Amino acid sequence: MRRAHVLASMTFLALAACGGGEPRLHELRSFSGSPEEFAIVPNKPLERPQNLSELPAPTPGGANRTDQTPQADAVAAMGGNPAAISAGGIPASDGALVQHASRFGRDATIRQELAQADAEFRQRKSRFSWQLLQEDKYNRAYSAQSLDAYEWLERYRAAGARTPSAPPPAR
Repeated sequence: MRRAHVLASMTFLALAACGGGEPRLHELRSFSGSPEEFAIVPNKPLERPQNLSELPAPTPGGANRTDQTPQADAVAAMGGNPAAISAGGIPASDGALVQHASRFGRDATIRQELAQADAEFRQRKSRFSWQLLQEDKYNRAYSAQSLDAYEWLERYRAAGARTPSAPPPAR
């Protein structure tokens, strides 16, 4: 009998060790040692100017014409003027929008504060967390802050709001 328990325990541990696999997008830490695939951004293609005498003077350590300009590229993709972004500041056409959005004040350090608060929250949630099987740490850390979609669907329907149809909840 004891031998059967030991054999069952060994089998369970062997199967639990096989739970590897591809890293998930929600994984909060990466121990793979490989480069982050979303951090690799290719340069823009090289262009040959019509007249080589019109080339700008080299700027060692400065910007290059083939360097990525994600902010200006996004503005151009949405039909805006990328020159307004490269000039710095807020374009005059967006001044009223920015003023309205910041009418109750704005905190210039909000991104840093939120990143620090999130890091502290995840650190608190990860203390003394030992488990045998793999789990999505992101979902575990934020499970108390998640909403029940069907509960809120029913609340909105009860209030008379038009809501899309939804599949029945899994039982």
